[in-house]
Parts: sequence; C-alpha cells; structure tokens
Amino acid sequence: MDNRQAIGSWLSGPRAAAEDMGVEFGHRGERLGLPKEGPGSVAPPGRRIAALVVDWALCELIAYGFLGGADLQRVGNWAVLIFFVLSLLTVGTIGCTPGKRLLGLRVISEDGARLSLPRVLLRSLLLVLVIPAVVWDRDTRGLHDRFSRAVQVRI
Repeated sequence: MDNRQAIGSWLSGPRAAAEDMGVEFGHRGERLGLPKEGPGSVAPPGRRIAALVVDWALCELIAYGFLGGADLQRVGNWAVLIFFVLSLLTVGTIGCTPGKRLLGLRVISEDGARLSLPRVLLRSLLLVLVIPAVVWDRDTRGLHDRFSRAVQVRI
C-alpha cells in the first residue's frame, strides 16, 4: 500500500477501507435478521432525525403553551421533561411517538416484540441525555437503542 492509498483509506473511513480489503458488512439490520428494504427494515437516519424534530417541536409547543411563553430557557427545560414523558408513554404503549408515526416508523425489540416498560424507560432516559443517541453502530442504531435492545423500523 503506497502513501496515497493509506491517506485515501483514512479519509474515507474504516468501513470503506475494510470494504476495499474485501470485508462484506451486508445491509443495515442484516445482523438482526431484518429485511434490506420495506416494512420491518431498519429506519433510515434521515427519517429518524425528522421524527425527532417533529416530536421536539411538539414538546416545545406544549411547554410554551403551559408556561404562557414566559422564559424561553424555562420552556426549553420543561420541553425536555415533556419529551421524556411523551417518549415513555407513547413508545411504551403504541410503540411510536407522534413524529415516528407521522413518518412511518416504530420502535420494537430486537426480537420483534414490543419493548417492556423497563427497556422503554432506559431508552427514554438515554435519549434525553443526547450523547448515547448520536453514537451509532454499523446498523445506524444509537447507543440508546443498543442498550435497551431496541431497533427503529419502517412500518
């Protein structure tokens, strides 16, 4: 490997470098036994982020309404609490938040069943902490989903 190839593999990332060496990763969710496309496949990151934006906007709006638009810092703090409760109640009962439902996504257990309440609680707590949600594995699942053994799929 000459110097340019080494720099190129470094710039393109470890996955691209491994693929160049012949390592086959498969599609997102293959390790979980999920299909490549269509219903039941791993939800794409763009849709998941859009669903999060919808849910966050809804929580901000609710907090703003409750507080009468007092202080934006207080509204933001209350929105975090409302987001936690929204996630806990909706994912724990119907398997999706309003934003996820709007964008055709659902949160399920790795084995395809509904998440238990303790796992939904763990997932919601880690999601509110933000950092676990932005660290992804090769299936594009955040650490909050990995630790709670959950996966977001298309409906």
